Amino acid sequence: MTTEQTDARIVNALNAAAARDSVTDIFFVACGGSYAHMLSNQYIVEREAKKIVGNALNSAEFKARAPQRLGKSSIVLTCSHSGTTPETVEAVKIAREAGALTISLTHELGSPLDRASEFTVSYVHSPLTMSPLHSAAVLARLVFGILKIREGNTKIDTFNKSLEALPALVDNLISKQRAKFSEFAEAYKRATVIYTMASGANYGVAYSYAICILQEMQWIHSAAIHAGEYFHGPFEVTDFDVPFVQLLGVGPSRPMDERALAFAAKHSQRMTVLDAKELGAASFPETVSEFIAPLIFAPVLRAYADKLAEAKGHPLTVRRYMWKMEY
Repeated sequence: MTTEQTDARIVNALNAAAARDSVTDIFFVACGGSYAHMLSNQYIVEREAKKIVGNALNSAEFKARAPQRLGKSSIVLTCSHSGTTPETVEAVKIAREAGALTISLTHELGSPLDRASEFTVSYVHSPLTMSPLHSAAVLARLVFGILKIREGNTKIDTFNKSLEALPALVDNLISKQRAKFSEFAEAYKRATVIYTMASGANYGVAYSYAICILQEMQWIHSAAIHAGEYFHGPFEVTDFDVPFVQLLGVGPSRPMDERALAFAAKHSQRMTVLDAKELGAASFPETVSEFIAPLIFAPVLRAYADKLAEAKGHPLTVRRYMWKMEY
């Protein structure tokens, strides 16, 4: 796969979106870590769209809900790394039967998801880096492209230009913060629970870290706590020895993050805080910086996870149930 091939596939998908008589809805449908990407892009639609409605749904939930709005004016964006997630493949088939435009992301061209979809875009998988060819970035490029075509949104050029600066920025961050990764790993290698907390565009990253990294890959109890919801129940679990990973974003959701952090840091002595401003998000144009932040957080958090796995002696590839038995 080359940049030109991915770009061409994105253009083909966007041309199909432009050819639709109308677009009223974008359904973001996936499972697990792929679903987490959808949350950040639903956020883009909610922040930027004038008329188009964005809905992020787990693939099985998409089938169960059978949205009445699903039809010829819908675009269904799906993602599955292997392209074999049965719920997601079935969701695409349901969407096509309803007349929706289906655009899928997968690392495996020729997979069942690729074959089921009208348009497929492949992507680079390299968790410790970030580029315009990574899945989260490709999905955002599609979303901003749809918003430009259908509503005249003008942010795609600025967003794409910002993406070009990400590879060097992320490489530099990971290179310079190795000591922090090691300190985190030593501090939490025996932790049985770690909560993650964020809001806005970054909640999807926190969700992915909780369910895919800590629960799935490290067998550590976790939950993604929305910073706006923290004071409506979750803050009762806060104590001096309870670990939190707190993401501070940029943009209008940041005050929620800061409020949650102020309380959590007062009552917990085990806070790991990642601030998007300090990680470089604030160096991007203000019009797109909040959408760039999760693309910075994701590889940096993965670096923390890699070091934690090493300290625990528990590789990120080890599973008890996934891919090992019928479920």
